[in-house]
Formats: sequence, C-alpha cells, structure tokens
Amino acid sequence: MDAQSYSAVLADLRTVRDQIKKIRAALTKQEADRDKLIIQLASYPKAKAERIAPAAGLGVADVAALAPALAPDSLAVNDALQPAAEPSTIQATPEAVPSPPQQAAAVPAMTVAAARPALPKAPVEPAAPQAPTAPQAPRDLPSIPAGASGDAWLAPTPGLASARPNFTQQARSTVFLDTATGVLVHRQQTHHLDLGNRTAADILIAVFHTIPEGVERIYITAGDPWLRDADRHPYLRDAVAAWLSAPIPGWRTDTGRGRDRMAGHFVHARNPVGRYQRENGDNHVEIRSVGEWFDADGDHPTVIRDAFVLLWQALRRHWSDAVIMGSPSQTGRDLWTRTIPTRGQHAEGFPVLSEELRGLLHATAGQGRNELIYPPRVTEQLPQLVEYDRTFAYAKHTWKSPVGTPRRITARTFAAWSQKEQMRALYGCGHFQVRVTVPDTWDHVGLLPAPAPGDRAWHYPATPGTTFTTWAGGPEIHTALTNPIQPWKIEILDGILWDDGKPLDDWAKKLKETWTNLSAQAHFQGDAQQARAAHLASRAVRSVLLYGIGAFAQRPRMVTGTTPRALERDVPPDAEIISFDDELITWQKPTGFSRDPNAHPEWAAAIWSGARAALLTQRHRDDNTHAGALHTPPGTVIAFRTDALYLTEPQNWPYHHQPGDYLLRGHLTGPLPAPTGEEELLTLRNAGRAALTTSQES
Repeated sequence: MDAQSYSAVLADLRTVRDQIKKIRAALTKQEADRDKLIIQLASYPKAKAERIAPAAGLGVADVAALAPALAPDSLAVNDALQPAAEPSTIQATPEAVPSPPQQAAAVPAMTVAAARPALPKAPVEPAAPQAPTAPQAPRDLPSIPAGASGDAWLAPTPGLASARPNFTQQARSTVFLDTATGVLVHRQQTHHLDLGNRTAADILIAVFHTIPEGVERIYITAGDPWLRDADRHPYLRDAVAAWLSAPIPGWRTDTGRGRDRMAGHFVHARNPVGRYQRENGDNHVEIRSVGEWFDADGDHPTVIRDAFVLLWQALRRHWSDAVIMGSPSQTGRDLWTRTIPTRGQHAEGFPVLSEELRGLLHATAGQGRNELIYPPRVTEQLPQLVEYDRTFAYAKHTWKSPVGTPRRITARTFAAWSQKEQMRALYGCGHFQVRVTVPDTWDHVGLLPAPAPGDRAWHYPATPGTTFTTWAGGPEIHTALTNPIQPWKIEILDGILWDDGKPLDDWAKKLKETWTNLSAQAHFQGDAQQARAAHLASRAVRSVLLYGIGAFAQRPRMVTGTTPRALERDVPPDAEIISFDDELITWQKPTGFSRDPNAHPEWAAAIWSGARAALLTQRHRDDNTHAGALHTPPGTVIAFRTDALYLTEPQNWPYHHQPGDYLLRGHLTGPLPAPTGEEELLTLRNAGRAALTTSQES
C-alpha cells in the first residue's frame, strides 16, 4: 500500500466511523423508544412478559427488569386485584417515587403533605347506584412521577392543537323511520314500508327501494330493531352486536371516507350506530337512534323531522354554516371549532395535553355523581320522595376553563406559597391530588369522590374520621373547605394548575340562547305538533352541549370488529369477544388515545367538578340564598343522580328557568320503603313524576 492508498482508506474509515455514530445514535433512540413502549404496555393489568418479550426482541428477564410489575409473582397479585381493569396510558416510570415530606402551610382547615406513590390503574367512570357488596380491595389512582419525568408530562403534544376549520361541513341526506309501524319520513313526504323481520338488511333494502336517489343517514325513531332478538341473548349488547354484524348482501361495514374518519359499527345497548358501505359503489349510510338526541316517547316521525328542522334553523342564527351531524357530540364539537378566534391570543388554536396528562385526567376525573344512600343513614320508611333536577346544568359551568400549558404544583411548591396564593390557586382552574379527612363530628353526605373498589367506580366517604387519598377539581376542594356546615381537612399532595380562560364561553352562550328561544317557542306555540317539535329541539340543544363537553374528554377508543368463526385464531389476542354465533365472532379491543386535535379532557373535568360541587351548594345572588344538598337537614338526602337530587322533604329553592336552577321534577308522598338499588329508585322516581304531573294538571 502506498501513501496515496493509505490516505484514501483512512478517509473511508472516517466515513464509516461517522456512519457508525449516526447508526448508534439512532439505535440508542430506538432502544429508548422500545423501553418506553414496554413500560407503557406494563400499565395494562393483563400484560404478560412472555408475550411482550418476543415482540420486543428481548428475553423475559430483560422485560421484567424494565417493568418489574410484569414479573410472574407480581402478575398474580395485580390480576387478582384488577380482574376487569381497562388499559391505562399512564406510564409506570422508574422515576415515580415520592417527594420528601414538606412542612404544612398555614391555611385555614387545610394542611399540605408530601405525595405518596400510587400505582396507575384502570380509568374510572361514575357507576350507577347499587346495593352494598362485600368489601373489596380499594382501587389506587395514578400519580405524576417526581422530577423531570413528571415535569415532561406538562408539555403539550407536539403538532396537535384545536384550530378553526377551513372547510364547510356537508349536510347528509336524512330520513326518519319508525320501525314499529314502517312509517318513513323523507323531506315533506311520508311513506309506508314493509320492513320484513326488521333486520339491518330489511331496512336498507326497503329504504333504498323507496328513495333510490340515495340516503346517507337513517334515524330510527321507534321500534329499536336491534333488540328484536334480545330474548335469545344473555345481554342487550350481544343482541345489538349480532344485529349490526349480520351479513347484508351487497353491503359491508363502512371503512370511512374523506374527512369523516368514523368507521365501523358502534355497539351500544340503547343507541347503537350501524355504518354500512356498498361493496361496488360509493353509497355510505348510517343507521342511528334519535335516542342520542332526546326521548321521542312515541312521537310521529313527522314531528321528529320538524324538531331537527327547528334545531337547524335555530343554530343557523348563530352559526351561518351550522350542520346537524350524526350525533349531538359530533355536532357540539364541530360548532365549537367554529367559535375558535381567528385573531388574538388563541388564533393559533388550543394545544392538546400530552397523552400522559390526558390519561391521568381520564383515570382521576369522573363525570356525574351517582350515589344511593342506604339505611341507617336514611330512614327505612321515607315520608316522601322529592326530586329536584338542575336545569341545563353543565351550561352554568362553562364560563371559565383551563387554558395554556399547565404548571405542576407539588406539595413543596404549595407549602412555600402565602395563604393568599394558596387560596387563589384553589379558586383557579386546577386538578389536585389530596389526602382528605372527614371531620369527627360530620353527620351529612360526603363531599369529595374517592376511588371505590371495582372498576370505573367512585364513592363519597362520609363516616367521621375517615381518611382517603384522591384527585379533585378546585370547585370541590373549595366546597370542602368552605361548606356551610364544617370545613374538612385537606392536604395538598400534588396538582396541576392552568391559567383561567374562556374557550367555551362563546360556544355555550350561543347554545344557551338557542335553548332559551326554543323553550319559549315550545311554551307559546299554539300548534300542538309544532310546540312538541320545539320542545324536542330544545332537548336536542341540551344534548349538543352535554355530549359536546363529554366528547372533549376523549375516552380511550374501543374498536369493534368481526372474524369468521372458522378463522378464530385471527381474533386479536388483546380483544374481548362480546358475542358469537355459528358464522361470526364479534369482538372489541381498546386502541388508546387517538391524535384528536379537539381532545381537551381538562375542560370536561373542570365542568364536571363544578357541577358536582353545585349539587352540594350553589348561591343564588339575586335571591340572596343558597340551594343544594348541604342546605337540607342531615338524613334527608336519598340519592344523587348526575344533575338530580332526591330528598325526603320539599325545599323552597328559587327557580327562574335559568341553567343550573333546581327544578321540582317529582313528588311522591309516603310512607315509602327506602330504595335498595337503582331499579327501585327509578321506579319511585317515575311514580313521583307522574304524581306531580297529575297534581299540576288538576
């Protein structure tokens, strides 16, 4: 080798060296991503190292080293405690250790303590009232990891923000069908169809034979055809899944189109959605229930169509490009995006939280309060049952919402603040991890939600001296500290605090005005059919706001699919089989959070917290009085049910037809046996409403 060749090979060696550096850096990043995914998978209660290891290209021991919870001895314990848990997106990072104890701040009736570690568990959702069962192991709620790992959760998702749309939503050709009578209403025309056995195939064939130019949405107004074989299935969902998935010649399950990413069937016991597409054409059609919008209660399809027309006309007064979409939640979010400002502070849109924070809020911020109180906390025989329902309740709590990038408020940070700064934080838009102690002399209902044993459940401890750890919003914590009976002891362990903003105010004001106008039209309309249509339209506006807020919460998505029985091995291993017959297996599986630019669980959590607090106490400034459960004598509260309060005696609370006011909905005189379950409560509720209606009419 001569000198020239030596220099050339040396240059080649430097090139290879640089390539190795790049490849090694990329490999290091890929390995880090792999480890992160393994840790994320470990948060799924049924995860197994034996399955994750080959997918990661590692040994079982290596996977268990990264995620100790996947070790066989840990798996047995975790599965025993959480047999039905859903996957959580919270990462069980090694840095999730408690911060050191802090000195308590001098805040009236409140102290500050350090956070203690909590394991990420299943998402929670308020459960319907049920009779007490045998004690079970309590469910732990997730915590934010300490240090830089937890601080990284506060960064928004890159490249994902809510922005004003630059397109006009397209309306869908819609018909209204009563499957019990076969009456079909399309525009101004009424048809009578032969629906055969009322299968999805019978409905599609009959509708497209009658209206050959094409239909894109079929609203079922009555008949619930998906429940026609309910007696042949153990659960209603099984009957619905079988009805939706039955083969239809010439049609297949829709896979989505254009900007519409909605695809596949939605299995729901009462309000399912069937999405179908022509096998050799561009026809796409949905079969939906009007029960998503309001309770039709036997109304003729013509009245229901008039209600949708009135709804569209009323919304057009505020949104020139308003379109009624398939569901109230879709409609609500679409209308909201058209209120995003084009100039000013939020013209670039509202950033979406990190997936970790969205998962935390999903697991720790429940929706409505659903609680049935049993003897001896109430008497065995009730003197009467009185139902109060907060009118259009969520609309009252949209005037302030969290915006911007949140700040983490650790126990150390909170303790260092002055009393004024601490109270300002609790008045603001925040979500806090707290340790709560019920006062020793407390004799009323519970104030703060605590994770109940079992999946997706909350309860409200009220036994004197009880201590529990939970997450709660500012309105509820403020209520616990300043309630009219006795302040509770609250210890701040950790928290998230946002700036105050009004991202929903314009949207909610327009919907409230629409609701007010339609309600007035229903009251003063001389024509009975149009009055009924206006009433249904006002109820639809309520659903647009209610379910629109729920849509911001963006729960982890569930995908439903089918697999031929002969190919049973092809069912996804992490799927749950929800029904099967001789030909098809129907299954569903979680897919986690989607990249949704309009995912804002922080807004839903703030509204839900405010609504739960208002069930306990709310001020009526104009009347200089208060209303709510804490303004009733101890032992008179029977139940909470989302926006409703059930009591044993009537109250003289003001009602001005405004959102949030307590409306008397039912009154049943006793003596009555105290309900021991949801079914008994609803039976008494319905009887009370009927009795009140009869009394008012007479």
